[in-house]
Amino acid sequence: MSADDSPSFDLDTPERFTAGTVGPPGDRTFFLQVVGEGVAASLKLEKQQVGALAEYLSRLLDELPADPSPPEPGALTFVEPVDADWVIGSMAVAWDGDEDRFVVVAEELLDEADGDEGVEAASARFRLTRGQVNAFVQRARELITAGRPACYLCGLPMDPAGHACPRLN
Repeated sequence: MSADDSPSFDLDTPERFTAGTVGPPGDRTFFLQVVGEGVAASLKLEKQQVGALAEYLSRLLDELPADPSPPEPGALTFVEPVDADWVIGSMAVAWDGDEDRFVVVAEELLDEADGDEGVEAASARFRLTRGQVNAFVQRARELITAGRPACYLCGLPMDPAGHACPRLN
């Protein structure tokens, strides 16, 4: 999909904000999925981006009072099949204390080699409750740790058949 076709999203009250994966460990594709206001967005991103977003949001949550209202059941449901609307390049996070909301903004990754030069990137803005963010952080951590186990010698991920450990070569 070219950037000309990429939709932008602006959800003030999403019902669902979650991360999910498609594929087996070692070959997983990560997605950020947001549903609400009659819109569903599935944005592809890297595992490291999911982890970094979760850890940053967690640190921000730690600075705030606990949220008295947990998220609604189903707030973390990841719906498949997934067709990515676009790939996330950069993300930003802000806290809106007046509205008691986190604001997550993502911008589409453009590939100038594909002729996207001069094309405006799509963007997404989601305003999230503390309960949604707390649930997202927990879900993201589960996804990150559900990958392939690390080699006890080198720390690299191992496939079910093992791997070529550089420390043994």
